[in-house]
Parts: sequence; structure tokens; C-alpha cells
Amino acid sequence: MRENNIGGGLKAVVVVPLAAMVLVEGCIIVLTIMASSGMARGMSPFVFVVYTNALGSILLFPYSYFYDRRDQDHHYNRSEDQPIFFSLHFLLRVFLLGLLGVTIAQNLAFVGLSYSSPIVACGMANQIPALSFILAIFLRKTKFDWKKGSSQARLIGTLISLTGAISLTLYKGPSIKNHTALGSTTTARLLLTFSSTHENWLLGCLLFASASFVLCIWNIVQVGTLKMCPKVMKIISFYTLFGTIQSAVLALFMERDLDAWRLGLNFELLIIILTAIFSSVIRSSVQIWCTRMRGPYFVPIFKPFGIPYASTFGCLLFADTFHYGSMMGAFICGVGYYTVLWGQIKEEELQKLESGKISSTDEKVPLLQDQHSQV
Repeated sequence: MRENNIGGGLKAVVVVPLAAMVLVEGCIIVLTIMASSGMARGMSPFVFVVYTNALGSILLFPYSYFYDRRDQDHHYNRSEDQPIFFSLHFLLRVFLLGLLGVTIAQNLAFVGLSYSSPIVACGMANQIPALSFILAIFLRKTKFDWKKGSSQARLIGTLISLTGAISLTLYKGPSIKNHTALGSTTTARLLLTFSSTHENWLLGCLLFASASFVLCIWNIVQVGTLKMCPKVMKIISFYTLFGTIQSAVLALFMERDLDAWRLGLNFELLIIILTAIFSSVIRSSVQIWCTRMRGPYFVPIFKPFGIPYASTFGCLLFADTFHYGSMMGAFICGVGYYTVLWGQIKEEELQKLESGKISSTDEKVPLLQDQHSQV
């Protein structure tokens, strides 16, 4: 009986985080499709960023309080909380996190989504490990050794990722045009669509690539912030609030039409509410929990899962606006992503064996996940 309980516990440790992350990635793609559809109907991406983060901030602050109350995995001294949260250094860091992760990255990503499609979002989001590797070399935060297989893997993966990004940008390819789809999919096309009335594929890809690069810098900043304060939910709460204020200033400058700010009981309001709840509370909690259960690389492993999700939805429901070339480019990006990640894991293992210490956290996958991954 005891062996059965142990076996069941081990299965739960393996299966539950796995199922949770698969479900999370599926929800991300569904919300991405919904956001793309809302923008195709005329919803402003700048206003969307403001409203989703504003609602997210309202939810996060009380949630982070109760989250920390029930969180038993403490790696810090509670008496140090107040000075940290009100220190100028901490406030500057979360201000910068909000500027990079919300105001710049999210606005670039959602504007890019309005010009392209969710499959572009999936492909370009998988550029982050490759771009981080390039950035780390330029900043001399990592050493490249031609003789090491891990360094070779990261280089090859970076080249594959960049090839996929170039293919995704320059070769859209013919549409699938599945005219044999069931009649029920016609209704789905009326509600959800990958295409935009002002589609600009090249611009969309460039905006997404820029957002990914900004998130590479954001990752470096947030690693240092986590060293100061391991309370992840509180950090998310603070930088989301700062990002909301900054994004509101930007949106007021970019979106002068007052009609764009009006909310009604419609599809756009539903998207805002679902995105805010999922991105601020549900996704963050699941990712933190899975990271603590299975390690820092468990969550990033599932990042490319959005590509088959988006491809499946595209082929089944949106064949007239879904393209072979974009799907191929996104899959190449996914291959590059896994190659770079594999090399990164192997390199860290070698460094642990050689020095007995954990490698530089500037290159490690962050506990706080990039906030434009929902698009």
C-alpha cells in the first residue's frame, strides 16, 4: 500500500505539472487568437495593453498578499520586506521592468500582432534564447568555447533560429485554402480570424523581433531584481503597475480617438478580462509552481508548444488566411529554440561539474516569464 502511495505521488509530480503547462500553452494560443480577432475588428493594441495591465494590477496586489501568506517556501527574512519594497533601488528596478516588459515589449508585440498573425507571435517568441545568447556574448557574460559541444549546440541553434525568423519574415507562402471544411467553421471564421484589415507581414515580424530583443534585456534586469527580493508575485505586481501607468501615457499620445477607449459589453471586453485574469494570476501561479516542482528549465521547454497549437487551429478553422510558409518558418524557430536550450542546459551542467557552483544567472531562464508570450 505504501509503495502504491509513493508511486502515485511520483506520477502526480510528473503528470500534473506536465498537464498544467500543456493547458497553459493552449490557453495562451486561444487568447492570442481572440486578441488578434479583436484587433482585426478595430480594437487599439495600445488601449488593450493599458486595460489588461490595469485590471491585472488590481487583481495582483491583493492576490500577491494572500499568495505570500500561504507560501511556505520562504528563502528570505520577513523583517527585510518593508525596507526592500520602499528602497529607491528596488523601485527603480521595477520601474525599468515595467518599462521594458510592459510598455515597450507588450506594445511592440500587440501592434505586431495587429499587423501579422499568432503564428508569427509563436515563431518570434522562440527567438529569445538565441538573442539572449548573442547579447550575452556581446556583453561578455558568457564565454564561447568552440571545443565544447554545448557551445556548438547554442551556436547552431542560434543560426537555426535566425534562419527560421528570416524565413517567417520573408516567405509567407500560399494559403492552405481548405474548402472542404465543415460548415460549422464558417461561423468560427466570423468570430475569429488570423487576418487583419491592415496586414503588413514584414512590419509585424520586425515588431515581434524587437519585442523579443527587449525581453532579453528585461530578463537580465529581472534576474538581479529576484536576487534583491525573491517574492516573485510582489515583483510582478509592482512592475505591472508601473507598466500600466507608462503604457497609459504612451496610449494617450498614440491613440487620440476617444471612441477607442470606450468599453462596452462586447467581444473586446471579454478578451481584456480573460487576458488580464489569465496572464496576471493563473499563468504566473502555474509557472512559478511548476518551476519549483520541476526546476528552472521545465517551463521553457513548453514554449514552442504554441506552434503546433496555432498550426492546428489555423489549418482547421482559418485555412483561407493561414499560410504554409509562416507555419514552416515557425517550426524552424522551434527547432532552433530547443537546440539553444539544450546547449544551455549542457553548459550549465558542465560548469557545475567543473566548479561545483551554479552558472551565471544572467543566462538562466528566468522565474518571471516574458509577458508577451500570451501573444
